[in-house]
This record gives sequence, C-alpha cells and structure tokens, in this order.
Amino acid sequence: MTENQNINPTVETFDPADIEKNKTMAGLAYILFFLPLIVCPDSAYGRFHANQGLLLLIVSVVGTTVLSIIPIIGWLLLPFYGLAILIFAIMGLVNGFQGKPKRLPLFGKYTILK
Repeated sequence: MTENQNINPTVETFDPADIEKNKTMAGLAYILFFLPLIVCPDSAYGRFHANQGLLLLIVSVVGTTVLSIIPIIGWLLLPFYGLAILIFAIMGLVNGFQGKPKRLPLFGKYTILK
C-alpha cells in the first residue's frame, strides 16, 4: 500500500475548510437529506452526508414497508428495526456535526449522489 491510499475505506478525505464551513448542514442531512444540496451545493462534504442521509431514508422506507407486510414476525421486528434506523441516524448526525466523514455501517458504502 502506498501512503496516499486510505487504510480505512469507510472514511473519506475532504478539504478541512469545506468540512468546517459545512458541518451543520452535513449533520442536518440525516433529518432532511436534500438540505446540504440546496444550501451548499458545491460542498463535497455536504454532498457526502446528503448521500448517506438519502441511503438511510431509502433503507428505512423499504425496510419498514417490507416488515409491515409480513404478518406477526414482521410486526414484531418492526420496533427493533425502527430503533436500529434511529441509531444509524444519530451516528450520522454526530459524525456530520463533528466533521467526521464516516460512512454508515452496512449500507453506507453505496453512492447515489455523485
């Protein structure tokens, strides 16, 4: 491995000035994923967290819909799934506000917004 390669593939590298300027919008991306795209459209850091927020929204809607359709077992798992989504959202909020470009576990490796 060379020195330029990122050892941890779950962490991206961004301009420190971009991170400092757009931390708030990046954190809020987990509540309204499109907010950084509107307020700071040129920020790579804001776009990164907007992508993570969009992935979280898609996973939560699809998972909730599937579990709602499955009788009994799905209904019993639904509160635990909601709790897991809440934990992921809190992790994203904290990382965004602290200026840490970490991907969400499990599904954060995908990129929808480029």
